Amino acid sequence: MLAPFGDSYVPIRSQLGESPNWRPDQEDLVYVDIFAGNVHTFSPTTGVTETQHFDGLVGAAVPAADGSLIVAVDRRLLRVDRRGVVHTEWEVEADLPDNRFNDCKCDPAGRVWAGTMSRAKVVGSANLYLLDTHGTLTVSIPGVTLSNGVGWSPDARSMYYIDSTTRRLDVLDFDVRDSSVSNRRTLVRFEPDVGLPDGLTVDAEGGIWVALASGGAIRRYLPDATLDRTVELPVSHPTSLAFGGPDLRTLFVTTASFALSGEELEAEPLAGTVLALDVGVGGLPAGLYGG
Repeated sequence: MLAPFGDSYVPIRSQLGESPNWRPDQEDLVYVDIFAGNVHTFSPTTGVTETQHFDGLVGAAVPAADGSLIVAVDRRLLRVDRRGVVHTEWEVEADLPDNRFNDCKCDPAGRVWAGTMSRAKVVGSANLYLLDTHGTLTVSIPGVTLSNGVGWSPDARSMYYIDSTTRRLDVLDFDVRDSSVSNRRTLVRFEPDVGLPDGLTVDAEGGIWVALASGGAIRRYLPDATLDRTVELPVSHPTSLAFGGPDLRTLFVTTASFALSGEELEAEPLAGTVLALDVGVGGLPAGLYGG
């Protein structure tokens, strides 16, 4: 079921759309096209999309409380103001040229969790980093391969995490005061025929939504691992998702088109766009870096 925003999607076709984040103060959606090196900002009110280009693969763009963005470009995190000026830069894994930053999310206390991935699929060669509000970047979860979805329960006592190559949705105990995580365990295992678990988001009732790349669907799981529902999509490669809109009741789903042939693109005219879905439940306010 599509939400009533124009044609119900952001019509720009991305090669690899990812990292949707809703900015409530500006009432717009920020997301990226990884392969094109673009950060897009879409306003549902005006229907206008603004684009900022970066030289490199842009894994994510996370809004900050002061209006700037934390943009992940290759192996760097950049703090970029509204004029596009880079104020701070962090670089990681210089000895691993095949690695790059991928999905990043902000926790309820205003800290950014930024994961890397191995494009060569070298098992355990990437990490999930924590960028605290003082600007210190440290490794929080080492030894991952393809870091993807991160999210938090409504009470901020649990953190959900996906390392896609494991085909698992994991849950960890989370201490919002000091950002420590512990007791990592598997919540859900995904069989190969359902697609690859990619991005995730958590709704206001505690449901965990997971995008299944190549699976053509998104799923909602309850905190006890029960599969609550599956939403089939008109595209085969959903990548990530975030709640937004004035009442946080629209689920924005980024998608990819790069893996499709010309014939497949004709059959999937919405591939690479951002879908806007009414799934009957609202979301949680997104964290803002430093806020």
